[in-house]
Amino acid sequence: SKMARKSAGILLYRGKIIEPEVFLVHPGGPFWKNKDLNAWSIPKGEFTDDEEPLPAAIREFYEETGIEVQGNFTELKPVKLKTGKIIFAWAVSGDLDETKIKSNLFQIEWPPRSGISQSFPEVDKGEWFRLEAAKEKINAGQKDLVDQLSEILKRDKES
Repeated sequence: SKMARKSAGILLYRGKIIEPEVFLVHPGGPFWKNKDLNAWSIPKGEFTDDEEPLPAAIREFYEETGIEVQGNFTELKPVKLKTGKIIFAWAVSGDLDETKIKSNLFQIEWPPRSGISQSFPEVDKGEWFRLEAAKEKINAGQKDLVDQLSEILKRDKES
């Protein structure tokens, strides 16, 4: 099957007026274990042509955190990664306890070429970051999503 070239996700934020924070997740598995800067992501996942991106984003958020996100979703401009993949994302105001998230698992051969298959959580932790910190932690291709949110919150404050 052709690789899905598009992904949908949710940029959850809290604390609009004072110092907003965004919720990011750290990918699980051995490859990402010791990576921090540029490693974090919004909760997201791939979806197919017969699926609407927003429901897919809500589903992926649930799969990676165990939490059903709801609220007023603000569509962000999609970002295109260097790989050619497009991420469709929505910002939504909400809160969650990052210590309580529970991710689904994925399987890979580990160690490489060992013939042994192991399961790892898709997400091994989630954390709240202030916007400037989030831009350092988040995968470079997703930085623009944080900037877009920043602009939206500025406009809200001024109106």
